[in-house]
Amino acid sequence: VHGKEYVHFCCTSEDINNLSYALIMHDANKNVVVPTHQKLLQLIGNAANKYSELPMLARTHGQTASPTTVGKEFANFGYRLNKQHQFLANHRFPAKCNGAVGNYNAHYFAYPEYNWRQLSQNFIEGLGLEFNPYTTQIEPHDGLINYYNFLQLYNTILIGFCRDMWTYISLGYFKQRTVKSEVGSSTMPHKVNPIDFENCEGNLGMANSIIDHFRNKLPISRMQRDLSDSTVLRNNGSILGYSIIAYDSLAKGLGKVDPNQEVLSRELDSHYEILGEAIQTLLRKYGADSPYERLKELTRGKSISRDDINAFIESIDPKLIPAHELENLRNLRPSNYIGNAGEMAKITLGSK
Repeated sequence: VHGKEYVHFCCTSEDINNLSYALIMHDANKNVVVPTHQKLLQLIGNAANKYSELPMLARTHGQTASPTTVGKEFANFGYRLNKQHQFLANHRFPAKCNGAVGNYNAHYFAYPEYNWRQLSQNFIEGLGLEFNPYTTQIEPHDGLINYYNFLQLYNTILIGFCRDMWTYISLGYFKQRTVKSEVGSSTMPHKVNPIDFENCEGNLGMANSIIDHFRNKLPISRMQRDLSDSTVLRNNGSILGYSIIAYDSLAKGLGKVDPNQEVLSRELDSHYEILGEAIQTLLRKYGADSPYERLKELTRGKSISRDDINAFIESIDPKLIPAHELENLRNLRPSNYIGNAGEMAKITLGSK
């Protein structure tokens, strides 16, 4: 028996290629993507905890809404990202080693006495990969697409986070630390632009656009195979490259912003109309007549002062609600109307 003849024995090129790609993706995920995600989650989790009790005016439809806390808004994104992180961290990439059309034809013809399926499974699982028993000439890429579905959702969540941070910065809710060597504008010297969040958003968009093509193309191969997947697969590195650049930009951006407590306090104190929700809810609890309609007439589309709210509270019939509830209303402020946001913001993220 000539040993050299057992090189590439019974193999089609795809037996080698799919194993190589699966191992590349396994190592990239384990050594680069997952650790980078863990660092990001730690940054977001630290901010969630640090600012868990810092009240902030929320906005729904872009309009003022019931208050939240800065930390709770970080926790909202952190919780969502962490779920996708768990899927990615535990993902196993599938592979095959079963010959020209997936049936071990040459294997069984040459050595019928061996259990080739079991040998193939042992070999693939020994590499830390998932054995796919049903393939044509190619491993059908469903497992790779599942991985990218999770990564794309992770990236999309981060795009939303970047856009929210960009908006909070534009509202003055966050201050940007200046970097002396940076230029914000070639003509407007005062500019400090949120470029790290913008760069993150742009690069994640590039990564996700390539993933879209992967999802549409790779699960389809004509009959037992065509070569159209080969050139597409060469862009795995582009997806991961754009993503990692984006994550690094986001980490950089988060390291250069701080909540602007003066602006946050001023915003809350300027919008006492948001307490209409609390007041009408309490009045409904005690059976008051048309409480929602009364608060709607007082507050809808208006900026209401503390004096306006206090006057309304004092107009409530003291026989209608208990004295302690009236006192709670008198002590109510936008800054302390935050529900359980502070508690919810205390979150641990990033563990596998």
